[in-house]
Amino acid sequence: MTNKRIITISIIILLIISVIILLISGRDNNTICEEETTQQPIEQEKRMKYGLPIDDYIVTFDTICPNQTLAEVMHEFGFTAKQIYELTQCPDSIFDARRIRPGQVCALLASKDSTRTPQYLVFEESAKKFVTFDLQNSYKATLNIIPGEWRESEVAGIVQSSLWEAMIENNASPQLAVLMSHIFGWSIDFFGIQNGDNFRLIYAQEFVEEKPLNNYRIHAASFCASSNLVYAIPFTQDNEELFYNIDGNSLEGAFLKAPLDFYRITSKFSNSRMHPVLKRRRAHHGVDYAAPVGTPVYAIGNGKVIDKGYQANGGGNYIKIRHNSVYVTTYMHLSKFAKGLKVGDMVKQKQVIGYVGSTGISTGPHLDFRVHENGKPINPLTIKSQPKKPVKEENKELFKQVCDSLVMRLDNIPMKGISTELQ
Repeated sequence: MTNKRIITISIIILLIISVIILLISGRDNNTICEEETTQQPIEQEKRMKYGLPIDDYIVTFDTICPNQTLAEVMHEFGFTAKQIYELTQCPDSIFDARRIRPGQVCALLASKDSTRTPQYLVFEESAKKFVTFDLQNSYKATLNIIPGEWRESEVAGIVQSSLWEAMIENNASPQLAVLMSHIFGWSIDFFGIQNGDNFRLIYAQEFVEEKPLNNYRIHAASFCASSNLVYAIPFTQDNEELFYNIDGNSLEGAFLKAPLDFYRITSKFSNSRMHPVLKRRRAHHGVDYAAPVGTPVYAIGNGKVIDKGYQANGGGNYIKIRHNSVYVTTYMHLSKFAKGLKVGDMVKQKQVIGYVGSTGISTGPHLDFRVHENGKPINPLTIKSQPKKPVKEENKELFKQVCDSLVMRLDNIPMKGISTELQ
């Protein structure tokens, strides 16, 4: 056999081997692909609610109606009297049937098989709290708390009619207006704010499972009323957080500027006012705040209830509070008193003592608020507010750092209607 022929045969053999290898390799790849395509799809994560895979059950929801009892709710779910009794035997600290309120949601989770056996009963006490009853385990009750998440936001606005409306116009909750009135209540008269007054606010809102709650915290704020700019800077000393102005003085005084959340002043302090009912001039040594019936009325400062009663031909239901040896305040025309409040009780600043009404001689629901200083009536709108202790000397450097940072943030919040040069 010649060399040429040997070489030719060798090449042919190599080609045959290469083809065989390619065929085997292709078959293996196809096998791998087939194996991959025949794998079971990954099971999707189950949807959870109340800490349970909610789609594994038949769920029936119900909402508590006004005046509805626990027994009525359970009866609608098909529970017997004995089962209802067993349900109420858990400790009140976990579930108290007396805490059921209209609007609360309850849910019954039953098995998906033909028996539809009840497995769990859930009561939502609030957006953050619910109680689960294990119906297959001696009605064992578990109190569950859902952690909230606080998300920070900023808002600024100009007052056109009221702070309440200004919040709404700037897509913020009007609840923030109430919180601001609490913080600035010793330094700004919210009954006297005018068009053009403005505010800036850094706040946080609580979310639970991506659902926004009507819970807010103010992280810093400023309010400009009649060219008087006041900052509210939070700072903690002696384990107490208070709001301070930029000089380190507490915004929280001995007295509130007003005894209720801002509403309209209909009559001011006067020594000679035409009485709207008696139609004759007489002294009106107080301030009338028009507000809806049932609006909470606060004690403007710490003190002791020294008188409480009813004056048919005058102030109707009234309360008097002595705050110290100098000041006594009176709250009149109340629809009712705070539950359990009696003469001799000590009250705290901002404590609800009664509710706006129209008792006694009155043309409509309002609060007649009066202040006596050393036994003499004075204009409540001019009462002096003694501030709490300022930032201590040893804390001033730290406070300055916090203050400078927050003031810069507040001043940089854009405000519609005010040019950048004026902001």
